[in-house]
Amino acid sequence: MATSPSSPVPNAPFRVRLQRFWQRVSEGLEVSQLWSQFEGEARASYRLYSKDVAAKTPEGLTQHGRRVHVIKEFFWAIVEKLSPARRVLLLLALVLFLIPSGGFNYQGADHEVHVFELDTHFWAALLLLVLLMLEIADRVVMKRDLQIAREIQTWLLPGDPPQIPGLSIAYATRPANTVAGDYYDVFARPDISGAKEQFVFAVADVAGKSIPAAMLMATFQASLKTLSTAHIELSELVANMNKYSCTNSQGGLRFTTAFLSEYDPTQRVMRYINAGHNLPILRRANGAIERLDVGGLPIGIHREATYESANVTLAPGDWLVIFTDGLVEAINKSEEEYGEDRMLSVIAANAASTPNDMLKKLIAAVDLFVGMTPQHDDITCLLVKAQAS
Repeated sequence: MATSPSSPVPNAPFRVRLQRFWQRVSEGLEVSQLWSQFEGEARASYRLYSKDVAAKTPEGLTQHGRRVHVIKEFFWAIVEKLSPARRVLLLLALVLFLIPSGGFNYQGADHEVHVFELDTHFWAALLLLVLLMLEIADRVVMKRDLQIAREIQTWLLPGDPPQIPGLSIAYATRPANTVAGDYYDVFARPDISGAKEQFVFAVADVAGKSIPAAMLMATFQASLKTLSTAHIELSELVANMNKYSCTNSQGGLRFTTAFLSEYDPTQRVMRYINAGHNLPILRRANGAIERLDVGGLPIGIHREATYESANVTLAPGDWLVIFTDGLVEAINKSEEEYGEDRMLSVIAANAASTPNDMLKKLIAAVDLFVGMTPQHDDITCLLVKAQAS
């Protein structure tokens, strides 16, 4: 007998439960999205392990010898990332998987024959489940700590841009991991005489990623804010920051590239120093392109490094684009970089827009180019458009 649309379907409750279960597991993602996520995570994990393998693979091996060596080192690259106790669990589980399940007879004290059954695959799976639970517990604790670190890092970054006569500003950052090594800021500081107010523009990129870079980013922010209170020239400010950074840069390994400038609204002049950073782009109202390249070494490499400054005047209609390498070096699935040319095309096509709109279109263009390829570096961009005072 046909069932009317309003009639209850016997299996409906089970289907509803199954749908809810799948919704909870997948968080509403489509199968294609889940596969892309898995593919991205698998690629990232492979890159992590393959670095260890490549570092320990000698030259001159035969094709067979190289294959055996890579398999062995890949195995150890995984095992060595576990604690010793968990390594033992993993090895025991693998051994049990290799032993066929079965039973054996033994004669007890009562002279009766007893049969002992051992399902080795079950116990292997149970050990792997225990190992997975331990690893997940670590991940949850670490994720919680990282989330706290991200909240603290968010406090260090500016909120809404300050109101500066003759300028319109927009900025944003997007970390590759939970926490980032990129930094940006715009804030007021007194000039050398203390008679008038100038505005500091800062964009920096700490070498490395995740927690170590985030910690150095916080140190960079603190030193910049502290040293900016002194009535000193920009070149002296950067030199002092460099000396301080050299005390905790591990001999120059943990350096920071930075673009630091101060803007005088009354003169419409920006004095800047580029400390090894990606060259900011100054696009004039007539379409001419200038790159701000005067400065010196990245901060934290050489204690006695000197920094040269230069001035540029911002006229109405000019755009200043300050960014980190994560923007122009974003790659798609073909390992092709986004590049400055594409960025310049977006800027030229939207030169009449506001910085907020320009920022949205620029990030959207990068996302469209990258597609589902995982982000491999922090992306930060600060846009300034000069307007009539």
